[in-house]
Amino acid sequence: MKMKLKIFGLIAIIGLIVACSVDSGSIKDESLGLRKVSVQDEKNIRLGDYQYSNSAAGESQKIERSYENAPPMIPHDTEGMLDISKDSNMCLSCHSPDVAESVGAPSVPKSHTYDLRNHQAHKDGIDPSRYNCTQCHVPQANAKPLVNNAFQPDFTNQNAKVKSNLMDVINEGVK
Repeated sequence: MKMKLKIFGLIAIIGLIVACSVDSGSIKDESLGLRKVSVQDEKNIRLGDYQYSNSAAGESQKIERSYENAPPMIPHDTEGMLDISKDSNMCLSCHSPDVAESVGAPSVPKSHTYDLRNHQAHKDGIDPSRYNCTQCHVPQANAKPLVNNAFQPDFTNQNAKVKSNLMDVINEGVK
């Protein structure tokens, strides 16, 4: 019985090796993704010549969110504001709750000053998991979509197009 199992296992392994080595019309690297070049080849990559907003912070127009509570796009030039670290965050010089109103900038929402893991508000600023703004917020470029999309957001109210209400609705539908 043990000998039969060993022989069957050996035949299965050989069959697997043969099956994997036969080209059965496999997908080519060049057809993966939107770049249309091999995923193994970085030298033939051509990046688009996208233009980002050159409006100064405070002079730009808000961009409607993609869906309710989506991270808003950055509508202004970010030159000299990036890289962001825990010790250096130029975004907060205008968008922190204690400064935003006085400079006419939108303030970070309540969700950024609240520790969602431990269910407690931060009294001294931004939650440490939220300091890296460009992890979610990105500058808007004049790029055309690479894939057609018919998605239409359904906002619960007009204010939700430009303002977060995540902390008010985070437990909606949870018992």
